[in-house]
Order: sequence, then structure tokens, then C-alpha cells
Amino acid sequence: MRSWVLLKQAGIPFEEVFVRFDSFSPGFQFRTVIDAVNPAGKVPLLVDGDLAVWDTLAIAEYIAEQFPAKNLWPADKKARARARSICAEMHSGFTALRSHCIMNIEADLPEAGAIIWRDQPDVRSNVQRLVAMWTELLEQHGGAMLFGDFTIADAYFAPICTRIKTYHLPVPEAISAYIERVLALPAVQAWVNEAKAEADFLPFEEPYRLSRV
Repeated sequence: MRSWVLLKQAGIPFEEVFVRFDSFSPGFQFRTVIDAVNPAGKVPLLVDGDLAVWDTLAIAEYIAEQFPAKNLWPADKKARARARSICAEMHSGFTALRSHCIMNIEADLPEAGAIIWRDQPDVRSNVQRLVAMWTELLEQHGGAMLFGDFTIADAYFAPICTRIKTYHLPVPEAISAYIERVLALPAVQAWVNEAKAEADFLPFEEPYRLSRV
């Protein structure tokens, strides 16, 4: 989602290749297709000519270098370093929130969220860190997004915004308003609409539902 939203919101044309997540195990369609172009066997994968770039952070950096006029990182040096730091923190952290609150665009899971919030102190700690981080940045830069205008950082936290909304995790009003602004971005709306239009249901990706209805 991060790479897709970043390209879409920045108005950078690209061709999307959809590969069904039938299984992450070798021999299944997903691994067969991906392994042929990515030695890491994972998505997202950006292919530009004869170059393959994988990992969301590497893709974001490559896009920013290829399209400097898009200002995908903040212009100010200190703000740019801060933006890279929080993206790296997201990249390697918040594991409790990501593990217990599985991303699910079309679901609405307040009951599961309440139980997770009650029983998982690490999830509460992750959300507390997000609230502190986002509050400081929003107050410091005074814009709609974390660094004023849309940057890689906002694309990077878009999946977390969807999780907080899906599971109805409690956050302050200012943070809730930021989440709504991220979810209202045209690129995020396009992602959500396309995700909802899919008719697929993968049980191994659905710990809280037995079906789509």
C-alpha cells in the first residue's frame, strides 16, 4: 500500500501487476511469479527497466531520487532527517500493533479491537508512541499532514491509519482528525475502493472473520 499510495498521490504513472496471495510457500502461484523477478520473494516490488527494487523504504528512496521535483521528502534538512527516522521506525517497529491488528480494508472490527486493547499492553504502547510522534509533528509543522504537505512519511503511515480505524483503537481527537485526512487522500481512497471491489477471501489472512459477510 505504501509504495502504491506514494506513486498515486504524487501523480507518477506506473503499471500495477496483481499477484494473488494464495500462499507464501514455495511452489504456489504467488511465490512462483515473485521469485522469478525478486530474489527476496516478497512484495512490493518496483521494476524500472532492468532494475528491480524491493522493500518499501528502498522503493520510496528510489522514487524520491527519480522525481526530485515532487518533493516527496521535506525540503528542510532537519525535517527530512526526522521524516526518514520515523519511516525507519515504522519499518522495523510497531510489531505488536501490526501483528494483532491485521490490516483489513473492508472489515469493521470494534469488538476485536476492544479485546486487543484490553489484553495487549504492547499494542497500547505502540499506539501511545504513535500519538506522541504524530502530535509533535502536527503541532510543529502546522499542516494537514505530518510535515505540512504530503510526504513519504504520510504514505508510510497510511496502513497504520487504516488499522486504527478498522479496530476502533482509542486516540485523541487531533490524531483521529489526522487519520481521517490521510484516509481522505485521493490515492488512499482509490486503494480502499479497489480493495473493497475484490471478491477474494483468504482464511489464513482473516483471524477475526469466517467470511466476508
